[in-house]
Amino acid sequence: MALLGLASPFLSACMKRLPPPPGIKRGRGEILVNGQPAPAGTPTSLGDRIETGPQGEALFVIGDNAFLLRESGRLDLTGKTALEGFTLHKGALLSVFGTGVKILRTPTATVGIRGTGVYLEARSDSTYACTCYGTADLAARENPAIRETVVTEHHDAPRIIRPHDAGWRIEAAPVVNHTDAELILLESLVGREPPFVATGNLESYRRSDPP
Repeated sequence: MALLGLASPFLSACMKRLPPPPGIKRGRGEILVNGQPAPAGTPTSLGDRIETGPQGEALFVIGDNAFLLRESGRLDLTGKTALEGFTLHKGALLSVFGTGVKILRTPTATVGIRGTGVYLEARSDSTYACTCYGTADLAARENPAIRETVVTEHHDAPRIIRPHDAGWRIEAAPVVNHTDAELILLESLVGREPPFVATGNLESYRRSDPP
């Protein structure tokens, strides 16, 4: 996680800034926006496709929503006048959202959220979804009858959504591959704090191998 030098002076500086305009805020390695190289400062907007290479990572903002797309990721943003959601075709994404309903998709799952923080991994055989705080409606993308609504305060209900060839199921999972410090950083970019900061309920979840 070299990109996110999450020392407290940097976090404090981020928290004091006004929300920045949309665009790539920080990055490392290969980052593409609509197929073109996208260094820090590149604008991002509704309808864009954002991709990262094998050593790439991109931190970016759209409206009152902030995102961290990890290596080898491909993300399509949706919406005409405001962000309506996205499709994460592959890779892993940590995201925080303002108010309003958003529909998040992967090849195997659909997640409906209402202003929350979510970590997703679009794996070859499943989707990992941690609703870090807030409410999310989880469903198998090709079988919406397989569904669960989770309401969480602090990574309380990570799930794996498995497709038909794995028995159409949603199962409990551990917290993996994202940190509270990253959520604090993302929310600071859009002028907010995660709700767990006010309660002092701060854990240092670390990246680890997937379950």
